Amino acid sequence: MRFLALTGLDPARLRAGLADRAVLAAPLTFLADHEPDLLRAAEALAVSPEELVAARNALDT
Repeated sequence: MRFLALTGLDPARLRAGLADRAVLAAPLTFLADHEPDLLRAAEALAVSPEELVAARNALDT
């Protein structure tokens, strides 16, 4: 919810943009820029923070 509040995006816009690499990268960029959120998300997803950052980097190329 914090991501949505800070970016002004809403769930419908996110769903509509699932084919857009920039939209897919936006939440990962948000997490990469906010380490506490990155760590919590990685734990919740059972992945390493580095994997989330790598996914974001892959979308940026």
